Amino acid sequence: MGPKSLAFRLFVSAAAWVLVVIPIAAILLTSLYRQSIERNFDARLNVYMTSLIAASTAEGGDTPESPESLGAPIFDIPFSGWYWQIRALDGGQERPLFVSGSLLDQELDLPSKDDVPADETLTRRSYVTGPDDENLRIEEREIRPGHDGDTAYSYAVGGNAAEIDDDLAQFTTMLVLALVILGVGLTVATFFQVRFGLLPLRAIRHDLAAIRSGDAEKLEGELPDEIKPLQTELNALIQSNRDVVERARTHVGNLAHALKTPLSVISNEARAHDGALSGKVIEQAELMRTQITHHLDRARVAARSGVVGGVTEVEPTLMALKRALDRIYGEKGISLTVSIDPGLKFQGEKQDFEEMAGNLIDNACKWAKRSVTVTARRLSEDTLSVMVDDDGPGLTRAEREKAVQRGQRLDESKPGSGLGLSIVADLAHLYKGHFTLEDARDGGLSARLTLPAA
Repeated sequence: MGPKSLAFRLFVSAAAWVLVVIPIAAILLTSLYRQSIERNFDARLNVYMTSLIAASTAEGGDTPESPESLGAPIFDIPFSGWYWQIRALDGGQERPLFVSGSLLDQELDLPSKDDVPADETLTRRSYVTGPDDENLRIEEREIRPGHDGDTAYSYAVGGNAAEIDDDLAQFTTMLVLALVILGVGLTVATFFQVRFGLLPLRAIRHDLAAIRSGDAEKLEGELPDEIKPLQTELNALIQSNRDVVERARTHVGNLAHALKTPLSVISNEARAHDGALSGKVIEQAELMRTQITHHLDRARVAARSGVVGGVTEVEPTLMALKRALDRIYGEKGISLTVSIDPGLKFQGEKQDFEEMAGNLIDNACKWAKRSVTVTARRLSEDTLSVMVDDDGPGLTRAEREKAVQRGQRLDESKPGSGLGLSIVADLAHLYKGHFTLEDARDGGLSARLTLPAA
């Protein structure tokens, strides 16, 4: 699954979305939980505030009285983290009127000193630093006792905010653990979902490979509705390609017949007369026939090389050529040896492979003294090579370059039209392969053909 694959893109986009959403969800849930904890904590503070107000104004006077108890011993333990105090707001007193036993001789920092706004009940809430340097959650309320209500008093109750922080930390730990497990689970599920969702595309790739190797003629099987149009269009394209090639073969055959028949008539008429003119006509007609044959062969091969699904078994083809050439050159005493990798297949038409290999082996047998060796090997997953070595006289570099040119014959004593090696070079080029001539180890010529493998 490379970075350019569709599966990689789908997986990365889904994983990135998970990595973005989960932290946002964690922040949002943590904030909501903190608000819930603070509301519950403020509700406890409000209960103590109500008790403090009731205990200090039980007599109904104009000034608060020292409350005897709030029913919570924690307010009497020095620096317990829970405190209350009452002080006048007229500014005449520097010290609070009353404080809890837990405050001793200290006093609380009030939200009103930090200009915290009050709500509709004249209540302020905020976090302050306590007398023992602890973090306190303070609730302060303005109260005017008595009937006239001329003097305002500040009632404050505070509790240790460590409870809030501890609960929040415990919740955050569990939340992070749960979200990490969820994120990993979603990522793994996304991976398998992408792999499962793209299985039909894998099936199409396998079927296309089968068509290219000749094991199938079209895409078959049930596919999802989203991919069925692709299957239909690909099958139509494959069939259209076959139709075009078939029409090209027909036109090439018609053209060959249309051209060769008049040339034969011209040659026959010229042979019926003596003279320089008839000889020149015969010479040029034969040259035209050679050129027509060459270019029609190229057109025929070009049409076949575009066919999807053409595959040729190398071993039976080469062995059939060996049997045929053994009968032809057996009397000459030529030993023809063939070595082939098992299961080797050529990605192309059988007729073209026979023409390439047959020309090379036949040419080697013509020039060999005693032996010709044919070796077919797989070079890579999609490439094969055919090497034909002989122990003949060989060729110089200049002669090797000249030998692959169209119509060149280095020795007129040998039969042939001079098109063999040039046809091999043209066929190899049309199949996007290579054809080279080199010196053989035994001193003769080594012809190397590199072709696509199935």
